Amino acid sequence: MGSLLVVGSVAFDTVRTPFGEATEVLGGSATYFSTAASFFTDVELIAVVGEDFPESHIDFLKSRGIDLTGLERRGGKTFRWRGEYTYQLNEAHTLETHLNVLETFRPKIPEQYRSPKMLFLGNIDPELQLDVLNQVERPRLVACDTMNFWIGGKRDALWRVLEKVDVLVINDGEARDLGQDSNLVKVAKETLARGPKHLIIKRGEHGVLMFNQKHTFGAPAFPLEMVKDPTGAGDTFAGGFMGHLASTGDLSEAGFRRAIIFGSVMASFTVEAFSLDRLRCLEYKEIEARFREFKRLTHFEDLS
Repeated sequence: MGSLLVVGSVAFDTVRTPFGEATEVLGGSATYFSTAASFFTDVELIAVVGEDFPESHIDFLKSRGIDLTGLERRGGKTFRWRGEYTYQLNEAHTLETHLNVLETFRPKIPEQYRSPKMLFLGNIDPELQLDVLNQVERPRLVACDTMNFWIGGKRDALWRVLEKVDVLVINDGEARDLGQDSNLVKVAKETLARGPKHLIIKRGEHGVLMFNQKHTFGAPAFPLEMVKDPTGAGDTFAGGFMGHLASTGDLSEAGFRRAIIFGSVMASFTVEAFSLDRLRCLEYKEIEARFREFKRLTHFEDLS
């Protein structure tokens, strides 16, 4: 039985930032998530690609030890996204989205995947997220992501998903849309009352906030000299966060806080290059070193 199952998208991204551009590079929420998580635990991936998806990308995912039994290949083209960032790197401006084979994708969970220890529902239609939940035995921890498109268009279905998950991981704009309030503390109170035990709000260069019924925890973003491409940073954060939780099994408050820092570390590496290029050459000793730097960055003594 695998440790961590992810259902999401595998895509081709075309991205322009003030620091360069990349055309038709490997992307997608499940790709970033599973690559980051694979540094910590065994990962099983459910997604769909088209007949144009190159074997070299398959080889890369396999080289990370990711189980691709659930990666479906169909006739047609792979999902494509094109976007750009200004110097305000917190938010991408979407220029084109072509769902292609993703439009009719209906995740089918292979028999050997149906008892995952942990499950991450990537940014897909809430109806599909519900369908996945119905196909698996209840995992020890379920987390999910969503986006403004689903918050606006399928709010009722999304709330039904949130009643069944333990952790919701979204960015600050999505959180405000979901809670219909600009104040994130009020949004957290409203959201936690409706289902999830934990709300994690990604705030780009401003770090991350975690809310639960007892505590609030905040961590900064790691200060970097060079940020080339923020695409996938949020998915990489979620992969590092869930991967670390799966590796330790520690779901205590301290375990969650440590996992948030590991997620932040993974995101900090991702933005240093386009696509997954930085993660391709990343070594675990670099992750540990940056985790220790993070600890020094945020450490302070109590009042005497």
